[in-house]
Amino acid sequence: MPKTANLTVQRWGNSLAVRIPASVARSAGFKLGQPVEILAQDSSVLVTVAGEPRLSLTQKLAQFDPELHRGEAMATIPVGIEIV
Repeated sequence: MPKTANLTVQRWGNSLAVRIPASVARSAGFKLGQPVEILAQDSSVLVTVAGEPRLSLTQKLAQFDPELHRGEAMATIPVGIEIV
């Protein structure tokens, strides 16, 4: 079932903003950090999903598997001119 909300456009810095209520975001399948595309035509605005959510560093590190990547995330043995 489609969700609707009556909202007020507010100032956010030099821009205008509308907060998307949680129930509407869930109905649209929006997730935190997700890229969206905004199309304005006449007096209508359409917001659509434009890709997968971007992961935070914490989320990326949580997915790191030492077994899959053979141990450490980066070499700890000096290998170049950094040896002094």
